[in-house]
Amino acid sequence: MPPVDEVLARMRALDERLPARDGVAVFNRVYLTVTQTLHERIRRGEFPAPRQAETLSVRFAQRYLAAVESDRAPACWRPLLQYRRHPGVRPLQHALAGINAHIGHDLALAVVSTCRALDCEPRALEADFDRVGDTLVTLEERIREDLMPGPDLLEVADPLTHLVGSWSLERARGAAWSAARLLWGLRRSPDLAEEFTESLDAGVGLVGRCLLTPTACSPQPGRPPIRPTAVPA
Repeated sequence: MPPVDEVLARMRALDERLPARDGVAVFNRVYLTVTQTLHERIRRGEFPAPRQAETLSVRFAQRYLAAVESDRAPACWRPLLQYRRHPGVRPLQHALAGINAHIGHDLALAVVSTCRALDCEPRALEADFDRVGDTLVTLEERIREDLMPGPDLLEVADPLTHLVGSWSLERARGAAWSAARLLWGLRRSPDLAEEFTESLDAGVGLVGRCLLTPTACSPQPGRPPIRPTAVPA
């Protein structure tokens, strides 16, 4: 099975297996759609270097799948895995936390992995990186349109409005490109590269935990609070 079809099959299997309200399922549904769209664009010839674009997008998706299928996920994915069934966390928050982990951490590592596989410098991937990023902007727009609550919850003072307004895909994408270039520059210093990667992972995880701050469904009086799902540290 070609790598593209393999990652799409794994996403579809997740979609079938997970409950609809599961936080990972929420992100997976929109990411499956955008991945299908991305590969349709590649096949239509909208990318000047289709092999590069396909390699980057496949390695990018593989990192997400490895994280959510692993017994020990990277720190950036743990908040989503821990709060995936919390009733006080809205679907929009789950989706944005997934985008944050995937772009803030996985994208930089996918660029470096692609450069190693194709024996090229990051600058050779910049045009494809930008086009993939444009497709991800569509993903964020779709998430906000489909999952944002009604107008009664869009007041500036609403906690959810504050949370979603505090995160920017454009800034995350720019930071991912800078991180990829830095990691490529550190490829001959593995200790420093590992230290930077761990720091990046932890920082993105902290942002994800903030995005998943419960905003609804507070515990009723006399009932114990619902605790997040345990995920190995």
